[in-house]
Amino acid sequence: MASKRNGELDRSPVHLLHRASQAVEEIFQAEAGNSDLTPRQLAVLATVAGNEGLSQTDIVNITGIDRSSLADIVRRLVKKGLLQRRRTKQDARAYAVKLTEEGQRILRAAGPVAKKVDQLIAKALGGGEDAFLEGLQGMIEKLQAGSTG
Repeated sequence: MASKRNGELDRSPVHLLHRASQAVEEIFQAEAGNSDLTPRQLAVLATVAGNEGLSQTDIVNITGIDRSSLADIVRRLVKKGLLQRRRTKQDARAYAVKLTEEGQRILRAAGPVAKKVDQLIAKALGGGEDAFLEGLQGMIEKLQAGSTG
């Protein structure tokens, strides 16, 4: 059954980016199988793995995930036993975050899933993934520069 089209929505970057994000998350969940790890949780785990001891503010700055969403993601990952938090010596209000052994194991297991989803996205782009990624990066930079000034 062909999907119905809506001319106005079909020309809306906000709507189309949201729909693309939904499609990618559905594929990620299908590929991840029994794992309840989300792409944003994976992004946090990968960021922490590459930068142990980061504060939650540092993770916000690196990932672009908003502060309240990140706090919820970290709370869930701590509850799952994938991250540990401890107060920093420099600022008793801030938490430093590090991966647990289980977090490292889950991250290693999720790597091939993320790679497969990236490959599916690249295939859907018909070989134009480098230009697409560069375009997305440029769009993010320009939009962030415009929204902060």
